[in-house]
Amino acid sequence: MYNSKITGLGFYVPDNIVTNDDLSKIMDTSDEWIQERTGIKERRWIKEGSNETSATMGAKAAETAIERAGLNKDDIDFIIFATLSPDYYFPGCGVQIQDMLGMKTVGALDVRNQCSGFVYAMSTADQFIKTGMYKNILVIGSEYHSNGLDKTTRGRGVSVIFGDGAGACVLSRTEDNNKGILSSHLHSEGRFADKLIVESPSIKHWVPEILSSKEEDISYFPYMDGTFVFKNAVVRFSEVIMEALAANKMSAEDIDLFIPHQANLRIAQFIQQKFKLKNEQVYNNIMSYGNTTAASIVIALTEAWEKGKVKENDIVLLAAFGSGFTWGSLLMRW
Repeated sequence: MYNSKITGLGFYVPDNIVTNDDLSKIMDTSDEWIQERTGIKERRWIKEGSNETSATMGAKAAETAIERAGLNKDDIDFIIFATLSPDYYFPGCGVQIQDMLGMKTVGALDVRNQCSGFVYAMSTADQFIKTGMYKNILVIGSEYHSNGLDKTTRGRGVSVIFGDGAGACVLSRTEDNNKGILSSHLHSEGRFADKLIVESPSIKHWVPEILSSKEEDISYFPYMDGTFVFKNAVVRFSEVIMEALAANKMSAEDIDLFIPHQANLRIAQFIQQKFKLKNEQVYNNIMSYGNTTAASIVIALTEAWEKGKVKENDIVLLAAFGSGFTWGSLLMRW
């Protein structure tokens, strides 16, 4: 069997910076309140009236990743697009990327695993490459959160957290079994689905209900039981990190770079302390971008690589937890 390794990375975020002070003008919140609870200072939100979408941002990130991989669009065999905020109810964004980049009629798969979406997408791509089915797979994580948030005091517990942006990578075949993705580990626990959820639109609450509604329907806004999610996140993060290390007979000391899903800086700091990781072993950028869900890990990984924090033969660990609940980890040798 082959191994798969990252050969190109790219990310794109909107130009529009929204600070905590900006949010305090439209809802009852403050910079101190937001930073204390989340660690976030600012995020990027697509400007109203812009033509940007999850797909267009994903395409821009993808173009950079393909170029950095030393490839062209015709070298890509398959597309995997992770998002919770697709441009349309259907079809998914993957086929839009195929069209936007003028690619051959390769397959396109959409992954709907929210905050764990990129880890799930990478694990899926890895299996396709390991079995020899594909040689170069484009993996994208992209989110357009800002247009679906409750930007009032009622929704502040969720709305201050999320940002817009996209990241992409090219995962390519290698015959060096000591390089690339060493293992991936995926889990779910659906009984807690309602703890972090957008209930509508759904088949149960769709066009007839939308047209007949005479009152504001808050089921279209995200709901999160923050305390419950936090408690579960720190447990599952720890378990899936230990699972990855045990599977590869490694310890926390072997990790050169850990990139957690950028959900909350307090969660990342808790995990860092639990595993006694040094600051140089962990990369966080939630302070600048907020939680970009399926895009967060790949945006952070790209930034870390651009800053020279990822070097040849480094052990890199990715881990995520989110709605579903779903969680997962992925360990690779660069």
